[in-house]
Amino acid sequence: MAVQPETQNKGFFNTILDLADDTFTRITAGISAGEFRKMLRGEPPGRPNPRLRPHSDSFLLHIKPSYYHESVTRFTHTFRLGLLSTYLFILETITGAILMIWYAPTPERAYTDMIRLLSNVPLGQFMRDMHRLGAELMVAIVTAHMVRAYLTGSYKPPRQFTWFTGVILLVVTLFLSFSGYLLPWDQLALWAVTIGTSMAEAIPPKVVGDTVNLLARGAPDIGSSGLLRFYLLHVLFLPLILILFFFVHYYKVVLYGISLPAQEEEIGEDSAKKVPADRRVYFLPDVFLDETSFLLSVTAIMVVWVATYFQAPLESIANPQSTPLHTVAPWYFYWLQGLLKISDKFISGVLLPGVLLVLLMGIPYLDPNPSRRIKDRRVAIISGVMAGVVMIIWSYMGTPQYAVQGAPPIEVVQEIMPEEGAGLVREVGYKHLPNGDFLTVDTDTLVRYLGEEDAQKLLDSGVVPMDNIHDEDDPEFAEVMHEFAAGISEQQERDANFNNVYGILHVIQDQPHLKRLDWEINYLSGEGESDKFVRSFWLHEDALYWEQYARRDLSFISRLTEDGGVLGSMKNLLGLE
Repeated sequence: MAVQPETQNKGFFNTILDLADDTFTRITAGISAGEFRKMLRGEPPGRPNPRLRPHSDSFLLHIKPSYYHESVTRFTHTFRLGLLSTYLFILETITGAILMIWYAPTPERAYTDMIRLLSNVPLGQFMRDMHRLGAELMVAIVTAHMVRAYLTGSYKPPRQFTWFTGVILLVVTLFLSFSGYLLPWDQLALWAVTIGTSMAEAIPPKVVGDTVNLLARGAPDIGSSGLLRFYLLHVLFLPLILILFFFVHYYKVVLYGISLPAQEEEIGEDSAKKVPADRRVYFLPDVFLDETSFLLSVTAIMVVWVATYFQAPLESIANPQSTPLHTVAPWYFYWLQGLLKISDKFISGVLLPGVLLVLLMGIPYLDPNPSRRIKDRRVAIISGVMAGVVMIIWSYMGTPQYAVQGAPPIEVVQEIMPEEGAGLVREVGYKHLPNGDFLTVDTDTLVRYLGEEDAQKLLDSGVVPMDNIHDEDDPEFAEVMHEFAAGISEQQERDANFNNVYGILHVIQDQPHLKRLDWEINYLSGEGESDKFVRSFWLHEDALYWEQYARRDLSFISRLTEDGGVLGSMKNLLGLE
């Protein structure tokens, strides 16, 4: 076999090393293995600087600045919020693409696909929880990014259009998250989106509002067409819009640079691109390592959070014939739901949000002050803080605790064992609910409400008064009864027509492994007439409420180890025993 002269001169081993180094240099778009070792050792680059070459040759790095001003690389200057927003979008894209494999956007399949994903797909619940957590964090981080830009005056010339595109990205992020809200096809999703899309009906004239509402839902009510529309918005149209405006936004960031701390610039001057050689921090390796370690830390925190606490909720299957009590929008639209409680849909749902959006986009053009220093921007800072306080107040008004209340007995039971969601009782679990009848008042209070004779009859029937329910016997069940009693007391204080109230929890073994919980509330109305409210729920011993996993009831794990353990259960399932 003929050997090339070059190989003969260098030797076989050196030729292999040169080929490996050449391959490494191609992969890293210009960084040789020797230069890479220097970077790891913290040695300065040579001249000319070979670490700048990837910014011209690499597809991924050509949009990144080759160096930064040292002042903008401090974590407390930007908190890496822009970087984190971008990373979360990439994370959402990856986890969303994985979830798409097991999901079909039809009312017949969507909910059962969610159940299958949570119960039968390896790491399915983990991927869904990461996707949901990433979506919530993305909304929060993009919002925080806008707030930071406002407080530091980073919207001032020449960055007006950068701010404008940032506002568009915020709006698209909100609707991107909201469009995914419907996809699980549970009660929470259906009714939150139904309320949200109903605001389109308020657009004048009526024919326009009805048309927009029909386009959003695909029918008078949300069904298969509406679900498909929201699916396409979530996985195709809104991501494309977000990517488009992201690159426009990031191009402007690179063009003008990240604004320096205001105290380091003269008023009206922008020197972000004028970086002295002695104050440059090169992207490779310093900024790259900082950003990579930061994103790895964020990922680790998210994984631990999902593994130990965070659970994406899944309620019962969507039912257009049954409206659950206290339907709420996603938390980032609480403020909008709060506005809907104080005015009609056109003013609160169309006009006022539209005016706020225009004002937000116009901030750079409405603020003529050239200074970015806080001491020179008292009006802007105070206005921003007041706007934040107003948003918090509106958001509180959007919660179920404000202005919308059902009958007191309904509210009491809804708080402790809601129609949708886990609630305290389901968190406590089956084994901490002993069979029997239990009062929310002590013996003396019962006598005061009913009289001695009627109270004694009730006690003789076997009802256990509150003074015989002790924390040391079963703390979890005692907590349930204390919360039941506290809910009644709270409603008594709110409603003058809700008097002499006592509750009874009937825990009945309806079938093997199935208990019925009858929540009975007896009270006197404002006219002094006796009345009674009863609501029943069923709780199965083997029900796996997803909200329980990271909280209290892990008894399902111990049950899996009984009768031969997990391996034995799998053998029985497969018919091997």
